[in-house]
Amino acid sequence: MADEMTAEPDLARRLAAEAVGSFFLFCVVIGSGIMGETLSGGNVAIALLGNTLATGAILFVIILIFAPLSGAHFNPAVTLVFLVRRELSVRDAILYVLAQLVGGIIGVWAAHLMFDLDILQFSTKARTGTGQWAGEAIATFGLLMTILGAVRYRPTWVAPAVGLYISAGYWFTSSTSFANPAITIARGLSDTFAGIAPADIGPFLIAQIFGALIAAGLGGWLFSQQTSPDSAKIRA
Repeated sequence: MADEMTAEPDLARRLAAEAVGSFFLFCVVIGSGIMGETLSGGNVAIALLGNTLATGAILFVIILIFAPLSGAHFNPAVTLVFLVRRELSVRDAILYVLAQLVGGIIGVWAAHLMFDLDILQFSTKARTGTGQWAGEAIATFGLLMTILGAVRYRPTWVAPAVGLYISAGYWFTSSTSFANPAITIARGLSDTFAGIAPADIGPFLIAQIFGALIAAGLGGWLFSQQTSPDSAKIRA
């Protein structure tokens, strides 16, 4: 019985966890954006605040629930970094990304359904320019550094750390911190508050992958196994 409890979940359950978690994450990002824009009376700051709080909260919940199953990636950039670190096989990484995309896009469609919008649509919201591309690179870099550092030294704090980081990212980055190639693609399928025009998706993806790879290199060195967790204790 003990061996069954400690064994790694089979691939089917890990993929299901990635799909279901992505479903809720993407559904909340789009749905809270629609709700925020509807209730804010044209005040974009209020709409963004609602979008922020909902996204940070759902990240906390789904990471807490699904991390023991799949590692709670819900993000191809995260999956890429764990592939580079050789903690995930190429086959599993590809399947993780497919599960994230499929589950997430269904989540976008579910948000449209709940708010009586056309289920199939494309965004017309322009998000482009050097500033926003830099914002995405920095946002993704920071997200992966948060994950790698928390996994190394404070594994029980990964869920709150990621939720708080993305909540901050909505406000300190020019791009509102997509930091996720799968959700960037899915947002292109929603002509709502959180959408992005399909023509603007490519540079966002490049910036996100760049930020993730920089984090993989720096984080691999900074949070290496040669660094004792005891040396990272917070000192007053």
